Amino acid sequence: ITQQYVKNYYLAQEQTVTRKVKEFFIAIKLDREKSKDEILEGYLNTSFFGRGAYGIQAAAQAYFGVDAKDLTAAQGAYLASLLNAPSQYDVVAHPENKPAAEARWNYVMNGMVDKGWLSASDRAAAKFPKPKQSTVSTNMSGQRGYVVNIVKKYLIENGIVDEEELGRGGYRITTTLQKDKQDAFVKAVDDKLMSQLDKKERKVDTYVRAGGASVDPKTGKVVAMYNGIDYVKQYTPNATRRDFQVGSTFKPFVFTSAVENHSETQSGQTINPNTRYDGTSERPVQGWAGGRYAPENEDQRDYGNVTVREATDKSINAVYAQMAVDVGSDKVMQTAIDLGLSKNTPELTPSPSIALGVATASPLDMAEAYATLANHGRHSTYTLVEKVMKDGKQEVELPERREHQAVSREAADTTTSVLRSVVQNGTASAAQAVGRPAAAKTGTAEEDTAAWFAGYTPDLATVVAVMGQDPKTAAHKSLYGAMGLPRINGGGAPAEIWSQYTRNALKGEPVTDFDLQLQAGADVTAPPSSDASDEPGDGDESGSGDPDTPSTGDEDGSGSDTPGDSGSSTPPGDSGGTESDPPSTGGGTPGSGGPSTEPGPTGGGDSGGDSGDDSSNGGTGPGGGDTDGAGGGDTDTGFPGVPVTPRRQ
Repeated sequence: ITQQYVKNYYLAQEQTVTRKVKEFFIAIKLDREKSKDEILEGYLNTSFFGRGAYGIQAAAQAYFGVDAKDLTAAQGAYLASLLNAPSQYDVVAHPENKPAAEARWNYVMNGMVDKGWLSASDRAAAKFPKPKQSTVSTNMSGQRGYVVNIVKKYLIENGIVDEEELGRGGYRITTTLQKDKQDAFVKAVDDKLMSQLDKKERKVDTYVRAGGASVDPKTGKVVAMYNGIDYVKQYTPNATRRDFQVGSTFKPFVFTSAVENHSETQSGQTINPNTRYDGTSERPVQGWAGGRYAPENEDQRDYGNVTVREATDKSINAVYAQMAVDVGSDKVMQTAIDLGLSKNTPELTPSPSIALGVATASPLDMAEAYATLANHGRHSTYTLVEKVMKDGKQEVELPERREHQAVSREAADTTTSVLRSVVQNGTASAAQAVGRPAAAKTGTAEEDTAAWFAGYTPDLATVVAVMGQDPKTAAHKSLYGAMGLPRINGGGAPAEIWSQYTRNALKGEPVTDFDLQLQAGADVTAPPSSDASDEPGDGDESGSGDPDTPSTGDEDGSGSDTPGDSGSSTPPGDSGGTESDPPSTGGGTPGSGGPSTEPGPTGGGDSGGDSGDDSSNGGTGPGGGDTDGAGGGDTDTGFPGVPVTPRRQ
């Protein structure tokens, strides 16, 4: 505590050997000259507690609205438990971390009993205190508040600047966001979604949320994000939340994995765009050593014998669940991670259902993965930051940008070829409005709780999600009837948002075509199957057919998956295994955990981040402003981190 007090009060925060030596000797001197109570008082009055609060008095007001002298033992123990990781243990900002915060609180309370500072009876009667909602400064309105907190979280979790230093301010961060693209994203959401809602006449319209992210495939730079209608009204950053199933937008990863691993069907045929599968709904997958798995196609439609290309156009679940078994669901999972998904993505587990998108990746995660496909299989972890300056003069070193071949060019480019067909002939036809070559896939979560559109041109990869969430309880909600439509499909509003945004974001840029190196035989398109339905799936996924396997909805038809090959029961590459809960996430994007809650700036479902303290530049709107970060705007990061509070479906 003495050394931390020295760091807080006497010395600058730079991590140097000289500072460490000074810290050591000053601490020794303080121990000799001041009492332990004086040192503790100094420590508590200079420490950072999160929510922009330095010192115990500011923390008492920020979390409980009382003076420090009026704190209860339970409240004081909670504030003491915050000191190791202020933002992470803020249970309003991070409800998913409440178990860990309670464990620390119990440790402090029990320690007080052991020391004789609290009676056993008072300890038994004490309950974990609930902090109040944090307040949000009005200069965080619009997209700006989301960006400030996402960028701050990115800086901390990538080890660029620590949380306490950011809380002290003085940093100017130039982001990779581009104002024209950021504005185009906001306008597209307003035009194609928000303006179509009637919240007074249709309650379901109050559940509608939107999120999206756009990445330059060649550099990995995030050039635009959409996180919500307004940070001061809806606090959860929808571009980075990981709690909605991605649906059939995951299916391309299965095919990529098949080409990458030279996989074969149950009957020994190499899997390529012309390989034929049985598209019959609720046909049990063959070669799976786990329990019976027979998910249904959307609307329980049977497609008969179809090629992989047709199955992708129409988003046939029966084909893709079987393909996942043929490839090996463990290999499919690894391919998704190689392309850009976090290994800690909730519900990303090796089982046949992986093909139907039961995983709950964020729009930014998916944009990173699709950008890898657009970049011929070369992956570069996304970045949000161009430059960081301290006190206007000292440039902070950023991690070296590294690119590597995540999957072969043949695997990525053949997937692009198949996804171009989805735009030309399948559920992603709305993307034709862009007026330039595009590859895309649609998806819808179970019970129409989310609809997705993921796609790219050679120059831009963008993912859009429309999500359903109760503004009061934060529970996921079905979007049946939203916008006055029977259901929200990925090929509807999400595709229209994607198309308008992409068209305007690339306005004035030369039209370029995909330069593809295809798998052998992939350049020949097999004739359509005579017994296949002419209509692609366009509704949401109707379920897995297996009570032990999470189902996912898919606007293009999701549900059952079984192979079109012989139906042989020969075990595939990934024999056995059952689904298990994945580890919780916690990266620069949200981790898994408890339900988000709508109210409050840092809290619950629309939890945003702590309110923060100082914005040096006060820009307004994306890209033009400093705290907004868009388009090279700078951010004085006096703002504590943003919690992304995912919820398991």
